[in-house]
Amino acid sequence: MELRNYGNTGMKVSTLGFGGAEIGKDVSKADVEILLNSALDAGLNVIDTAECYGDSEELIGDVLSHRRDDYYLFTKCGHAAGIDGPDWDAKVLEQTIDRSLRRLKTEYVDVIHLHSCSEEVLRQGAVIEVLQRAKEAGKTRFIGYSGDTTDALYAIQTGVFDSLETSLNIADQEAIELTLPEARKRNMGVIAKRPIANAAWTYDSLSEEAYPYVYWKRLTELGYGFLGEDAQTAVETALRFTLSTEGVDTAIVGTAKPNRWQQNADFVAKGALSKELYDEIRERWKEIVGADWTGRT
Repeated sequence: MELRNYGNTGMKVSTLGFGGAEIGKDVSKADVEILLNSALDAGLNVIDTAECYGDSEELIGDVLSHRRDDYYLFTKCGHAAGIDGPDWDAKVLEQTIDRSLRRLKTEYVDVIHLHSCSEEVLRQGAVIEVLQRAKEAGKTRFIGYSGDTTDALYAIQTGVFDSLETSLNIADQEAIELTLPEARKRNMGVIAKRPIANAAWTYDSLSEEAYPYVYWKRLTELGYGFLGEDAQTAVETALRFTLSTEGVDTAIVGTAKPNRWQQNADFVAKGALSKELYDEIRERWKEIVGADWTGRT
């Protein structure tokens, strides 16, 4: 699998990474063991999770701690998620970082991202100081920000973060002009989340409360022709679009199905989309985009 430089961190990351949200939801340890070990064997070297993803951190620690040198490990913090205290409280944040390390069965992670932290909280400075202390203590090699819209733009412009994790896909393109150019100027590593737009086009209809609803509604309006092709072609085009975007180093796809990762890896191995198709997708977005089509946090 192709490796790309991850900003100025010195890490060379696989273009396809693993997002750990899905495995935190009633997935067996046996399935996770097959899924993650086979992915590492095939060349994946980025695993991203968070303190609020159910059992995700614990499962990753249980099945992969013996292979810690084989992959880069990213996690996210900011939500109390079972610890007594409010989100973004400095003491709670420190506790969740230590808990993540225990769950992941490691002495350090490669990046800790603040998890969808608002500009207001960032401006207060305390959460940034917690991450900086964690870095000084060797609990993380680098610090990052995970989020979107003007919150992400402010985080980038502080100049303190090494890494940006942000939403980018065929139904979520705000970052291409708003934040990626700024991140590139600062040589930050960039990880794209939701790179296949939660496969929202596969639903005939959705309630407004459903997680993929916003993407589903946008894609209905965008009407991309390739979404009417077979399911594999649609996923392939969506994933390759994200990875064809300048400034993206790796894209994380979440799945709980042991065979799904290899299928996605095969799509990525085909390389960038043709310039013609990439530009067609971008132009359609620019024609249809609404004022409220901001990045999905």
